[in-house]
Amino acid sequence: MHSPLFGEFMGTMVLILLGDGVVAGVLLKKSKAENSGWMVITAAWALAVMCGVFTAIACGSPEAHLNPAVTLAIALKTGDYSRLVPFALAQLLGAFVGATMVWLHYLPHWAETPEAEFKRGVFCTIPAIRSAGANFFSEVLGTFVLIFVISAIFSKQVASVGITAGLGPFLVACLVWGIGLSLGGTTGYAINPVRDLGPRIAHALLPIAGKGDSDWGYAWIPIAGPLVGGALAGWLVRVIGM
Repeated sequence: MHSPLFGEFMGTMVLILLGDGVVAGVLLKKSKAENSGWMVITAAWALAVMCGVFTAIACGSPEAHLNPAVTLAIALKTGDYSRLVPFALAQLLGAFVGATMVWLHYLPHWAETPEAEFKRGVFCTIPAIRSAGANFFSEVLGTFVLIFVISAIFSKQVASVGITAGLGPFLVACLVWGIGLSLGGTTGYAINPVRDLGPRIAHALLPIAGKGDSDWGYAWIPIAGPLVGGALAGWLVRVIGM
């Protein structure tokens, strides 16, 4: 059963289960975590990334991309695009299943929450100020930082001074936490196309009480922005030989 595709599916499922799960806990009514705030969300998303990476590795994907923008960046760096579509599909399915599990886990809370925007916010990103150009730039920049710094963490230069085996996922989690705290306040930092698209599809399909629309007019930004940011980071990493 262990394989790279299974690893990407399982890792992304855990990522979204824990990541969207904390947002549900903070936003949905009568949750014990209600109104606990941005620090809780960013910290839990960082831990969700760490858990997803370890899960992906254990299930057969040693590189643990969990993100089509990461897969695209590595393809641009190496020139091998063979994994791009299969990995993206496995990641998308994992994100959808993870979001569905969040819906089931918080099942009694949806009807108790009157705000449709809060319900949609559990599944997908919503900009603080809706401005297509600024929102797109935020997603490009956040994803660029994510992938460029990940590349630095696992670079030959860093490896030459020593990095303990297994420490990498923890460092990536710290990076994601930093991005959330520093850059995430504008768009909710999707920085991953399937992190937004898979749960947004789940929001559209699931029978969520009073859910409202899925805001497909905004959906292109957390898809295209991370892909552009990932492509730019992959190109730069290749040029400088990191």
